[in-house]
Amino acid sequence: MFTPSPHSRIWLYTKPTDMRKSFKGLIGLVRTKLREIPSNGQYFVFINRRKTHMKILYFEPSGYCIWTKRLEQGQFHYKADAAEKQGLNTAQLQWLIEGIEVQKYRQFKRYSHVI
Repeated sequence: MFTPSPHSRIWLYTKPTDMRKSFKGLIGLVRTKLREIPSNGQYFVFINRRKTHMKILYFEPSGYCIWTKRLEQGQFHYKADAAEKQGLNTAQLQWLIEGIEVQKYRQFKRYSHVI
């Protein structure tokens, strides 16, 4: 499994996404709906209508990547609000992937010494 850096910007597209979309289709969604630049190191999360499939589009120095997950049972849990995109941190993305409802949990701030 890939692991974004703790300082990565992660965007969840809250509208249902057609999972037949691949690189060109998802890049188009990022540009038109999310109004972001897909090649600047951000991660973009897409989930289908039934909330059983997830795709994450991101750019590495050598090109675009898509990470895909299909649930055998259950659904991904997130609150679809009026905004088309919702910012996530790396912990929230991990919770979403693992099946934990992002809005019910929060991460408390911890001291971190920067060297």
